[in-house]
Amino acid sequence: MLKTIAAFDRIGEENAFAVLARANALAAQGRDIINLGIGQPDFRTPDFIVEAAVKALREGHHGYTPATGIPPLREAVAEDLHKRFNVEVSPDSVMIMPGGKPTMFVSILMFGEPGAEIMYPDPGFPIYRSMIEFTGATPVPVPIREENGFAFSAEETLSLITPKTRLIILNSPANPTGGVTPKSEVDKLVAGLAKWPDVAIMSDEIYDHMVYDGETHVCLLSYPEIRDRLILLNGWSKTYAMTGWRLGYAVFPGKLYDYARKLAVNFHSCVNASAQYAGLAALKGPQDEVWKMVAEFDKRRKVVVEGLNKLPGVSCATPKGAFYAFPNIKATGWKAKALATALLDDAGVAIIGGPDFGILGEGYVRLSYANSTENILKALDRMGEFLSKRKAA
Repeated sequence: MLKTIAAFDRIGEENAFAVLARANALAAQGRDIINLGIGQPDFRTPDFIVEAAVKALREGHHGYTPATGIPPLREAVAEDLHKRFNVEVSPDSVMIMPGGKPTMFVSILMFGEPGAEIMYPDPGFPIYRSMIEFTGATPVPVPIREENGFAFSAEETLSLITPKTRLIILNSPANPTGGVTPKSEVDKLVAGLAKWPDVAIMSDEIYDHMVYDGETHVCLLSYPEIRDRLILLNGWSKTYAMTGWRLGYAVFPGKLYDYARKLAVNFHSCVNASAQYAGLAALKGPQDEVWKMVAEFDKRRKVVVEGLNKLPGVSCATPKGAFYAFPNIKATGWKAKALATALLDDAGVAIIGGPDFGILGEGYVRLSYANSTENILKALDRMGEFLSKRKAA
């Protein structure tokens, strides 16, 4: 019998992909399935970005690149961050990554070990906790509460820090809730962190373009007092509908950058060359398609919230960012994962049960409105019919 290290028994996964596989299998059997489960824009990557990748390949850009990314792309990332947030970022602190998850992986590996504590949002992206547990560190959930608009509470977050805390993971706009933490709360958190100078922060800002109702995204790079311990995670997947391109970036402080570089050399060597040229075109080119997509998400968001609040036993706070709704289904009597399973099997609607995003996710489900308005309305009708006829198991 092969013997593996114990860490692999602790590692989790992202159930959205399991739901996607199940939905695809049902569709292959001839079932009419509406997928509101996977967090993926339903838009095509803009043509000029695709053409930039093709052009790069035709011009011979198909070899290894620096492990940190091609210099023009790192420079473009720094310029983009300055243009949008008026922050000074050296291209030498930017690292191009094969998606967003590698930055999570690298950051948590840097600080996670037995005896350490790493704080993460709950409900939150499931890979945070999975990777914390893999390293042997203790995961400490930071409650993300509906009554707080699904924003983190600075006071509650600070109260959970101990001498064992090594890293705090933040995410706004947030997956799975769509919550956006206001600047006033971020200000309080940063001020309170002055008492804990050895605690690092990883800020996952992958949905930073997707804010609504006049909200403004607060980039943590805007706080010079934490820049020496801040890791920024961002990328192209959501903003430019480039999920399958596997292209992201991180901004690392000081000596952490070289640690990340060494891990990249050991792990993935470098990021796909043509994808990097596509990312360069995305940042340098017109942003019209981005704003069209965000405007369409905003329209769908309103349709989703209105429809969910009409369903029996369901209430839904209005998400302020990303492209998710996180309705409260406690009054239906259903457990969240059981309801998600039944809706897929019996009503042909794929959603994700809240507990897949953490302990505090029970009583909620996640819907992605990265689907057409027509399909969203059809899914809401099916959900309403199901809840009207089926009592909780």
